[in-house]
Amino acid sequence: MIKAGIIGGAGYTAGELLRLLINHPEVNITFVHSNSHAGHLITDVHEGLYGECELIFTDALSLEDIDVLFFCTAHGDTRKFIENHTLPADLKIIDLSMDYRLAADDHDFIYGLPELNRRAICNSLRVANPGCFATCISLGLLPLAKQLMLQGDIIVNAITGSTGAGVKPTETTHFSWRTGNMSIYKPFKHQHLPEIRQSLKQLQNSFDSDILFVPYRGDFARGIFTTIIVRNKVSIDELTRIYREYYAEDSFVHIVDRNIDLKQVINTNKCLIHLEKDGDRLLIVSCIDNLLKGASGQAVHNMNLLFNLEETVGLRLKPTAF
Repeated sequence: MIKAGIIGGAGYTAGELLRLLINHPEVNITFVHSNSHAGHLITDVHEGLYGECELIFTDALSLEDIDVLFFCTAHGDTRKFIENHTLPADLKIIDLSMDYRLAADDHDFIYGLPELNRRAICNSLRVANPGCFATCISLGLLPLAKQLMLQGDIIVNAITGSTGAGVKPTETTHFSWRTGNMSIYKPFKHQHLPEIRQSLKQLQNSFDSDILFVPYRGDFARGIFTTIIVRNKVSIDELTRIYREYYAEDSFVHIVDRNIDLKQVINTNKCLIHLEKDGDRLLIVSCIDNLLKGASGQAVHNMNLLFNLEETVGLRLKPTAF
């Protein structure tokens, strides 16, 4: 059995990660670390786990007793932890923060988008889990980059649920503000843009166009729905073939002929992609659950790869009923 530890156990991504790991047939959770909740039951915070979990938050660290360590920490905290602790040399790490997503000489983390870096992930010790927007947008564009087809500016609009802002209430996450409302934030400057560009350039080094990304806050709890517009003269049939060929070996990305909607992916680790054309304008629609394919589900997918398990183990989730 894989012995797992979690640091930063009180947030939304940690709650989803716990739900997945509790039901994973190859995992035992050794500890869930939280300074602020130490000594309290996990279910005092993650109430949806009543009847499934009797673990207690701890402020102690048993790093020598685990095989894999998940960081569900605020951005910047993973790096601080690693720099201030001596970690076992063979300890596998999956970081859900953005601290190590960009390649650099000062770390050896692999960018954990399996549909891009599966082989590298399988041979690594440390994985940087991608951002939720970055996952949804990159998956919509990777097949084009593989074919060197990204020749002009990319227009992206994407709307996300309130869980994307984290568990701590803010002015724009309160129900009374969010319900029946929507707004944009960080237009053209979102923090996930550098990792999206990094992924596209990995396949198409010549890519240097603008990614014009406008994120929206939606009045729903979870999910990301993205529309991408690029110029492309190739026929829709050939583009569909290219996309299906690119994702032929991937378990969680599906190319759908008919229009898609957000509820089809909620509570799953799927990404659905739909293509449409109008002249030389290509519309790419992609959607994911931001807490699963965009965070904790992808983290478990990466864990499966790190330990040479079949990639769907513990992730055969069903969408929410209508």
